[in-house]
Amino acid sequence: MKKFVLVPDSFKGTMTSAQVCASMEAGIRRVLPQAQVVSLPVADGGEGSAEAFLTALGGQRVVRTVTGPEGRPLESFYALLPDGTAVIEMAAAAGLPQVIGEKNPETTTTYGVGELLVHAAHHGAKRAVMCLGGSATNDGGCGAASACGVRFVNGAGEAFVPVGGTLAEIASVDVTGMDPAVAALEIVTMCDIDNPLCGPTGAAAVFGPQKGADAAQIQRLDAGLAHLAQILERDLGISTVDLPGAGAAGGMGAGMAAFFRSRLQPGIETVLDTVRFAEVVRDADWIFTGEGRLDGQSLRGKVVSGVARRAGGVPVAAIVGDVGDGASAVYDRGVSAVFSINRVAVPYLEARLRARQDLEDTVADIVRVMKISWSAGKEDKHCTGEYDIMPPAMRPM
Repeated sequence: MKKFVLVPDSFKGTMTSAQVCASMEAGIRRVLPQAQVVSLPVADGGEGSAEAFLTALGGQRVVRTVTGPEGRPLESFYALLPDGTAVIEMAAAAGLPQVIGEKNPETTTTYGVGELLVHAAHHGAKRAVMCLGGSATNDGGCGAASACGVRFVNGAGEAFVPVGGTLAEIASVDVTGMDPAVAALEIVTMCDIDNPLCGPTGAAAVFGPQKGADAAQIQRLDAGLAHLAQILERDLGISTVDLPGAGAAGGMGAGMAAFFRSRLQPGIETVLDTVRFAEVVRDADWIFTGEGRLDGQSLRGKVVSGVARRAGGVPVAAIVGDVGDGASAVYDRGVSAVFSINRVAVPYLEARLRARQDLEDTVADIVRVMKISWSAGKEDKHCTGEYDIMPPAMRPM
């Protein structure tokens, strides 16, 4: 019996990673009904990350009412996996879709994210994965830290909860009141961007406009984050200003590193560790991965290159929506073959409507080629795949 492991990202705006897995599996079973198929849908830290973990590993969806980004009560959730890992999607408590009024990153807060973390720590979580992405905030994670017991004091000696527009008012920070259950958690932060905290490529300059900030606000937000970095280094002894990924989610990358001593790592690395990818693929014949568009950016911590790097010698097929410039470089990262699901030359808005069926049909065709090879008895020690569709570096001598 042939074993396929499916580890795709979502096709943004078209299919979730779980839907991609479903179409891939349907294509495989059309040709090999008895195949063993293991689906591990993944996400990059934004919306859908927690659900992707639940789909892959099981567990429970814990629903809580927390403080939303504008300060109003919000029904949110986190995932609690069978091994006691809590997956907290910050966008579920402080994301752009939760903003009801006019977008303004000077006033929004991550306080609700911290409330989710506190609840998880007191209700069975032994470890936490914080997923950064899709935020409506620019508070450097100060709101989340406040909810967990970190105390911020202004120049008048008054405690307050900083938001993006008041970061410059922080005179000191004290983490000794951190909730003990939260402090005891090992927290890993999924971070798929490497932007610094401040400056022209920092959180405010790059992501502020999509959160509603104008030019003047961006300058104030950037100055506030720079001030926060100075306070964190002085009071906590942690330098965040040049930390790769510190600018993620309105500077929450910096906050996770400083307040929670969390390790920032690429989202795909966190996912593969959590789903025990190495164990799952050890006896696999093929790994199918993919994303909406494969190009030169796919080499920067994205799903396809991350999966190939960790494949352990199992061949990897990247099945994608579109192939752009620079995509051929993935062969040097361990990808065996790349396939586009574009079967008819139509504009994107039309192609996305047929993407699920086109994906299923493409996978079925790929497996048909494999089946012919297997029937001919051409096998190698890792898989029973046709060598002719592998790059030369992966063919046996």
